[in-house]
Amino acid sequence: MPERRVVIVGGGLVGSLAACYFAKRGWTVDLYEKRPDIRLPEHSDLVEHRSINLAISERGFSALRRLDPELEARVKEHVIPMHGRMIHALDGKQTSQAYDVFNKHINSVGRSTLIKLLLDEASSYSCVTLHFNYEFVKADFDTGRVELRDVERSEQTSVDADLVVGADGAFSRVRQRLMSKVLMNYSQTYIEHGYCEFSMDPRDGSFAMDPNHLHIWPRGSFMLIALPNLDKSFTCTLFMPWSEFAKVESDAEVTAFFRKHFPDALALMGERRVCAEYAANPKGSLMYVKCAPSTYKSRAVILGDAAHAMVPFYGPGMNCGFEDIEALDRIMVKTLHESGQANDCTANLTDDQLHKALDEYSVTRAVDTSAIVDLALENYVEMRAKVVDFAYLARKHLEGLLHRLFPQRIIPLYTMVSFTSIPYAKVVSQWNRQTTWLHQTIRAVSVAAVIGIGAISVRVLGPRLPPLRELARMVTSKI
Repeated sequence: MPERRVVIVGGGLVGSLAACYFAKRGWTVDLYEKRPDIRLPEHSDLVEHRSINLAISERGFSALRRLDPELEARVKEHVIPMHGRMIHALDGKQTSQAYDVFNKHINSVGRSTLIKLLLDEASSYSCVTLHFNYEFVKADFDTGRVELRDVERSEQTSVDADLVVGADGAFSRVRQRLMSKVLMNYSQTYIEHGYCEFSMDPRDGSFAMDPNHLHIWPRGSFMLIALPNLDKSFTCTLFMPWSEFAKVESDAEVTAFFRKHFPDALALMGERRVCAEYAANPKGSLMYVKCAPSTYKSRAVILGDAAHAMVPFYGPGMNCGFEDIEALDRIMVKTLHESGQANDCTANLTDDQLHKALDEYSVTRAVDTSAIVDLALENYVEMRAKVVDFAYLARKHLEGLLHRLFPQRIIPLYTMVSFTSIPYAKVVSQWNRQTTWLHQTIRAVSVAAVIGIGAISVRVLGPRLPPLRELARMVTSKI
């Protein structure tokens, strides 16, 4: 079998993990990244203050585990478990909300730390070559010719590939090229909110707050969150409508804003630092992307944010991108086995077999990625507003109790998203069924309670109340 070469555009989290997967399956891999190598000391700060901290959960770990359980173990050495949300009220009161009744947890991990681990893993394969400071220019997917530009020398070069993988982010150039080859349904939507990052240093050599929680200061239309780092600092992120950012410009306005809405956080972060970081750190936009199909014949596929960018709530972007790679690998291996081969070397797939595998991936994955894009957006509302809502807390408590009693039948939404590998589309379907069932159950219990109370009242007080049927109608109309 002749050598099979894959060119991966984008050396971030998804691209570097994809390189490892393809190398393990026998492909010759060339990975091209526009930025310098962040593992070098002089470039180590390129990721900081430009991206939101990461929360890795079961879906992300599953992809690492399938590649190599030892890699999963190494990553876990660099994470901090977060067992729940710590809600900060205006008066400084803190309330813990556990993620799961069985104490499952998500994990905070530094973006640059994880990228470096994955790049090191990719470098360990002799068939992988990493090329930094190269940007994608264009590709002829039918011939496999990929053109790139060396950004340092301003020189253009070309390479040939059997497969092109676009892992070049939300503004993917590979996706743009793919759109000229397929009838792609595509949408890109900015939400009216942006974000800005801050830092919170350790206090007396220790964490300034409980490190095993994701800290949230919910304020209705906006919020501040904080995730722990291994150096005992916290990375804090303010999510807020652009219209509110526009009202906060001077140091005095920044200080007044934080004193009013986040006084306890301001005390821990320090007024001078908050003002300096608000002025210096970029204000990032939040958007989501949906597109389908995400493949072209046997020649191209886009993964991660290139195929489905989403807002960063549920920590879904990285976990979903990692799951993309695992899902694609499973389908490619399955296709290989169906052809009669017993090994897992997907470089042995013929063009027709690879075409079949990519088509199957595109069709099945698009449904799930569309679902998580919507779920992530809904979770933003939950984090900034609903976590202090009585109805939300009541349902969370009831669902947690039922999940403990019937762990396979009743599963909270957050548990399905973060602690299982249930396909996202099935998560939505099950959640909708549970919601209908819970509403019907609560309504039936409420009606029964009213009828019971009414019957007792009539017996004790006489017929002084409205008819029981009318009482039941009044109650159910409120549910």
